[in-house]
Amino acid sequence: MKIKVCGLKDPENIRAVSNFVPDYMGFIFYGNSPRFINDVPFEQLNNIPASIFKTAVFVNESAERINELIDKYSFDAIQLHGNESPEFCNSFKDKVKVIKAFGLNNSFNFEQLAAYKNKVDFFLFDTKTDIHGGSGKTFDWSILNKYILDVPFFLSGGLSLDNLEEIKNISHPQFYGVDLNSKFETEPGIKNIEKLEKAFDIIKQNITNELRS
Repeated sequence: MKIKVCGLKDPENIRAVSNFVPDYMGFIFYGNSPRFINDVPFEQLNNIPASIFKTAVFVNESAERINELIDKYSFDAIQLHGNESPEFCNSFKDKVKVIKAFGLNNSFNFEQLAAYKNKVDFFLFDTKTDIHGGSGKTFDWSILNKYILDVPFFLSGGLSLDNLEEIKNISHPQFYGVDLNSKFETEPGIKNIEKLEKAFDIIKQNITNELRS
């Protein structure tokens, strides 16, 4: 089970979270987000351990701007959270890992994802809202049973210390990782280190129990 911590913007907080060595760390380059990271110090991202996939998050951004930031900060992955087409996603696969996010509700049409197969590396399933992620709301995880592609996915949307233990009930073969964001903050963009430490312990314990079973 991979762990992605998303929505970081404060240099000291970034350093503290990187000490946990999550698999992915996400930085949001979307001006309407309260977690928008602006003028991040180059050295701060450059000092993140190489084992962590530095992930830039965009919403309907231009290819030119995305490429500019990939090159400037040496990002390992991008997460596209808008209406990006399969072809747009595919255009970055030779440079970085590509995560395409979708907001889910009970009427979500999973058939639309087929066009993205072989054009993205991962999906991220979030809760469908009027904003692009970070809502702190969960969706009905049982609808994941309708997902039949072989593209791995991250689970996002309202994950917290109150429900993290329940991820063990998701037995989908493509369940790849969890995305921790708004429920682990003291304020938007600032992660609560104590809560994150507990989250890492819960997730690792779930993995240990799976291996034993």
